[in-house]
Amino acid sequence: MKLFVGNIPHSLSEDDLKELFVPFGSVVSVKIIMDHATGRSRGFAFVEMSSNDEGKKAMDGLNGKEVLSRAIVVTEARPQVKREAGVGGYRDRGDRGPRRDHHERKY
Repeated sequence: MKLFVGNIPHSLSEDDLKELFVPFGSVVSVKIIMDHATGRSRGFAFVEMSSNDEGKKAMDGLNGKEVLSRAIVVTEARPQVKREAGVGGYRDRGDRGPRRDHHERKY
């Protein structure tokens, strides 16, 4: 079972996080999500437990637990949504009409 772990302290390492989950079962993987620009933790991670039962025990035991003065959030991870290739931040114009260049004026 893959778990989302939020509100983790920025100073927490993947090994530290693994140690929190080991009492609840076998930890398959731990991945703290990093900000590519700053190299700092984004404050959340994913932990994979070897079974659903172990994952549920970890959620029950760790959700709301205070770690370095922060109450962590532990929930079941949602499936990752695949993004379409080539989408670069532009939104679909939908029914708002064609896009106007910023130089073009409407009189």
